[in-house]
Amino acid sequence: MALKLKIKKGDKVVVRTGKDKGKSGEVLHMLPKDNRAIVQGVNMIKRHTRPTQANAGGIVEKEASIDISNLGIVDPKDDKPTRIGIKTLKDGRRVRYAKRSGEVVDK
Repeated sequence: MALKLKIKKGDKVVVRTGKDKGKSGEVLHMLPKDNRAIVQGVNMIKRHTRPTQANAGGIVEKEASIDISNLGIVDPKDDKPTRIGIKTLKDGRRVRYAKRSGEVVDK
């Protein structure tokens, strides 16, 4: 079952656990049904591809999905991983904010 996710495409995130702990990158694609995300330069895998008219084939390195629980959004103030909360502003907009510093993450 898919949950309401607090990470969105385009967010800058840091890997908190696993083989790529400490690496950071931008979220390229979200997979909300699986609670997973594809992050640029993180969880790299090798795929052996057959040559086609479009590409030459060979061993291609690309990003695999990573579980969202292993990711933390980068705090806009100090570039460290933080948790995310949601609050309503005075003008009625609901925005995401960093619980570490209180800064608004959304633009």
